[in-house]
Amino acid sequence: MSRDNRFFSDLKHVEAELNYLTPMAEKLVNYAYEPPAGVPRSNGKYETHKVPIRNAREISDKVSLERQGFDFTAHKSKVSDFYDEDEIRSVYYPEAKQLLKEVIGATEVLIFDHTLRNAEISQPGENEIREPVKRVHNDFTAKSGYTRARKVLTEQGIDNIDQALQKRFALINIWRPIAPVQESPLAVCDALSIAPTDLVAGDLLYPNYAGETYSITYNPSHQWFYFPQMQEDEALFIKCFDSAEDGRARFAGHTGFDDPTSPSDAPPRQSIELRTVVFYPE
Repeated sequence: MSRDNRFFSDLKHVEAELNYLTPMAEKLVNYAYEPPAGVPRSNGKYETHKVPIRNAREISDKVSLERQGFDFTAHKSKVSDFYDEDEIRSVYYPEAKQLLKEVIGATEVLIFDHTLRNAEISQPGENEIREPVKRVHNDFTAKSGYTRARKVLTEQGIDNIDQALQKRFALINIWRPIAPVQESPLAVCDALSIAPTDLVAGDLLYPNYAGETYSITYNPSHQWFYFPQMQEDEALFIKCFDSAEDGRARFAGHTGFDDPTSPSDAPPRQSIELRTVVFYPE
């Protein structure tokens, strides 16, 4: 899938520094929890590069999960308190399933976890609320997309898993603010502007599970976008894996970033992301 990127170059943008992985010889290892004493949280080193991040609101009707690896929609949730775990699962999960079915025509949507982010109240080891991630990454790799999908299907009691994974499926995040975003907005990278050699697979270690994610090395060809000042009734879809290998978007890199236009007294960003396995019609 090719397109003329000159169309995007005319968009308004901000210049911001993003944290990219410095190329390394050894296998990248990241801990998702407090590692053993004396062990660093990550053995990776990161370097900043100033890049233009374009205002995607001007082209929100032209981007898609198939071409860029991300999409955007208006969606008002009936959730009254996103810090209420029961309400997220009983109200927001069904809403999100229906939304993905409507947006991409999915035949089946399995939601397997969610993450709340709020730097002001995040207390690692004491609660499950995290700070925004400010390094360029993608949540799954060509290998771990299948591994995670199999794990999710097993945990949710799906029959004929091998047969199910022969069909086209994707791992898609639904990201939304739970308060207006004035600080640390999310930037997404056009998946087709990322070269395969930019993607560096690294182990992501949990106490009882080892996953694999992509960190990303710098390439001046990367095309970055964001939706300024997102509101609670807006949602962003990010494709983190697609089993189809036919040239469409597969891995949309993303990161939180320091927006130079943010007010100095802006409140910390509050957001929630759901991670899903989505099956497409045959």
